[in-house]
Amino acid sequence: MENLGNLEDFKLDVLKEVGNIGSGNAATALSRLLNKPVDMGVPKVQMLPFEEIADKVGGNEQLVVAIFFRVEGEAPGNLFFILQPQAAKGLLSRLANIPSDDEESFNEMEHSALSEIGNILAGSYLSSLADFTRLSMYPTVPALALDMAGAILSYGLLQFGQMGDAALLIDTSFLEGQNQIEGQFFLIPDPESFGKIFRSLGVPMNDD
Repeated sequence: MENLGNLEDFKLDVLKEVGNIGSGNAATALSRLLNKPVDMGVPKVQMLPFEEIADKVGGNEQLVVAIFFRVEGEAPGNLFFILQPQAAKGLLSRLANIPSDDEESFNEMEHSALSEIGNILAGSYLSSLADFTRLSMYPTVPALALDMAGAILSYGLLQFGQMGDAALLIDTSFLEGQNQIEGQFFLIPDPESFGKIFRSLGVPMNDD
């Protein structure tokens, strides 16, 4: 049991490093896009069962903004970047200088800006993971939705069938002075993809 515990710790250490590097790359890319400094906090990384994702963002009926990507390549899966609506508005206002008086909806410019920010973050995290594993992984064009968390996760299941039973959660925070805006990334590899990812790192899986 101790060896299994050490193995799980090692996996998490690898994924934390992926999160740290991806976060640094994302901050650099966003700074270039927005032509202003962007600071990102040290991400918190954990593994959790698929069914706990909705609980992490406030429950199935919590209204959220979600940017969804299909991950293609050698370790396919699904990727969600989820924000509370007020956090999404704060991100747009403070980072992209797009103010809004309407907290209930997002216009075309806001959709476009959020999708681009999500695209940069997704690309940065997947590129970091690909560098570690030497597996090809890249995101599709993002889809953005404002809906209840349960409905958004169901949409992903309907679109792509069975998802893996475990998710990698990267808690992402954007910092500006004393202000902090939080969002969450959920990478849900297809059932066979986690095995590919860890085997590529020389980490034996429990069923090996």
